[in-house]
Amino acid sequence: MNKSTRHPNQTDGVYEIKSADSGTKTFVLWREVVMAYASPAIMAGIGGLVTADKGLQIGALTTIGGASAFLALMLGLWLRGRGVHNRRWIIGAPHLVVVGMFALMGATFGLFAAWATSGLLEIMIPSNHLAWVSRVWIDFPLSGSIASTIVTWRWRLAVTTNLSSKRRR
Repeated sequence: MNKSTRHPNQTDGVYEIKSADSGTKTFVLWREVVMAYASPAIMAGIGGLVTADKGLQIGALTTIGGASAFLALMLGLWLRGRGVHNRRWIIGAPHLVVVGMFALMGATFGLFAAWATSGLLEIMIPSNHLAWVSRVWIDFPLSGSIASTIVTWRWRLAVTTNLSSKRRR
């Protein structure tokens, strides 16, 4: 037999897996809101279990997770509606700069929400015997920062991936 004779490889086309648009990621708002609720709530719940702090365990499910989910919903709606069309700087700026800016804005919004919540409760309930009111000054800004980071990071990845896949076509 002649060793120089080449036999066609019959497995050439078998192992090639091609899927249409497998690289494109989509931004699904309800998934982002669930992630923004679950991530800080689980971490704060673990912290509450480790330190045996019942207030932190309850706050994990209420003020921490709730504020995070609310801000993620509002930011996600804004980004989905106006993010690409009116705000080209969000796409053009470096990823970490955009995420950092939105994290600072989320923390600022959280501080404003804590100020408004404690102020309104002082007006409505003058005695202010609610224990969780003192927690909102930490919970709301931290939740706002975490939610803004999660949503902006994942939205930016989805948008840049979709834009780059459209440019290749």
